[in-house]
Amino acid sequence: MEKIPLTRLGAELLETEMKNLKSIERPAVIKAIAEARELGDLKENAEYHSAREKQGFIEGRIKELESVLGRAEIIDPTNLSGTVKFGATITLVDEDTDEENTYQIVGEPEADIEKGKLNIRSPLARSLIGKEEGDSIDVRTPGGIKSYEIISVNFK
Repeated sequence: MEKIPLTRLGAELLETEMKNLKSIERPAVIKAIAEARELGDLKENAEYHSAREKQGFIEGRIKELESVLGRAEIIDPTNLSGTVKFGATITLVDEDTDEENTYQIVGEPEADIEKGKLNIRSPLARSLIGKEEGDSIDVRTPGGIKSYEIISVNFK
């Protein structure tokens, strides 16, 4: 089975989500299903069908989280240094627009570009791996080739 790289914080967030689903969301939906059953005919009971759908989502998400956490390889970026690798926080400048962005390279389950968490499998992250401060990279994106300069590489 393939290991899934995660930062310590990413793993903790996934564990917290799983605990919430198991201890709060699951019991609440079970209660909602029981209450909807008491209303009678299940064929035309929208509350029942809605609760069952939510239960399916919750159970699916729990299984997904258990799988990810079971295959997780926790990597602590504070123990790393040198060139860009998993866990690095990189500040880039777009060579066309001079726009600066900062990203941390993280595992797929914890990636969120809006929060600056860049999926290690993304074209940008793959282009950054092995590079260092001052290097320029070209990244093929759906909008064409973009050029970036690496301003800083930190492991925090």
